[in-house]
Amino acid sequence: MANRRLAPAEQQPASFAFTAENAEWAKGQIAKYPEGRQASAVIPLLWKAQEQHGGWLPQKAIEAVADHLGMPHIRVLEVATFYTMFALEPVGRYWIQVCGTVPCDVCGARELKQMLHERLGPPGHVDPTGTFSWLEVECLGACCNAPMAQINQDYYEDLTPESLGRLMDDLAAGRPVKVGSQVGRTSSEPQGGLTTLTDETLFDGSRIGAWRKRFEEEGLHEEGAELRANAARDAEKPKAAKPDSGRATESPAAAAPAQRAADGKAPVEPAEAKGQAAPERSTVAEPRSGPEAQPAPQSGRSYTQTPSKPEEGRPVAETKGSTREAGAEPIAGGRTDGTQAKPVGADPNDKGPPGPGSRGGPEGSSTPSSNR
Repeated sequence: MANRRLAPAEQQPASFAFTAENAEWAKGQIAKYPEGRQASAVIPLLWKAQEQHGGWLPQKAIEAVADHLGMPHIRVLEVATFYTMFALEPVGRYWIQVCGTVPCDVCGARELKQMLHERLGPPGHVDPTGTFSWLEVECLGACCNAPMAQINQDYYEDLTPESLGRLMDDLAAGRPVKVGSQVGRTSSEPQGGLTTLTDETLFDGSRIGAWRKRFEEEGLHEEGAELRANAARDAEKPKAAKPDSGRATESPAAAAPAQRAADGKAPVEPAEAKGQAAPERSTVAEPRSGPEAQPAPQSGRSYTQTPSKPEEGRPVAETKGSTREAGAEPIAGGRTDGTQAKPVGADPNDKGPPGPGSRGGPEGSSTPSSNR
């Protein structure tokens, strides 16, 4: 690879300054960047300084660029020595930079370097006529058309030792040369020409309608297949018929005055006008089957004493409306036919069962119960 050192002192110029035109150009480049970021213009300014000085950067040109940008000299020197696009030693009128990375190396870059070494000598040196010098550099980004070389600012691709030799002869003689691929390749298409997508109708728009028609036909075919499948499935499992499904439910019109007038009847029934129910709208009670329900006995007393625990021998409430005489024997089953009882209030000393809120009864407490 290249030896990234400055040229010897005897080859260095005493000074360097941009021409008036290049200085104005440099101001425009610096103005592209915000305040405090002027150092971002270092590469464009180094490129312009190299172009002005005949294709290479002397030490004074590097220092002049640093002064324009307000940068330390060492910072600009670091940039110039890092990129091989900046030549630090004198070069020929045509500077040949041969890519030596893997894609170009496997495609024939070794043969190109060998031919240049034999014709011009070691890399980094100018031939005796000052016309050519060459250098091996890192990838130049034209891997599809390897091997390739950059001569000054132009790319020459798909090279062979023979085609590179003829190219150098034409440049030295001042004859016009073809930039780019040297085998007739267009851009980065496959070597030997296109092998796919060669039908022009793919790109002139004539197939747009045909493709749309095909998609529509395929869509209709799929839709028809789906409909046939649904029909076959329905035929295998028919659904139960529902004659009234989706139909409006019919109901007799209301006997409103407007409807009655439309039917040729009086707007209001004569019976309704007299406050009576119309015969067709009267309610008829339906007869019930079974024994007639008997009403519960009524009495003047609404509350009786109800024991909370009859199993403990406490008195049992008697039938409302009657009470046993003092000393009478209890009736079996707790029932009476009325002969053993006397009406409430017949005895002046009998005040009847306690009313609501009373504290009488067993153990001085009672729970009122409503007449059910």
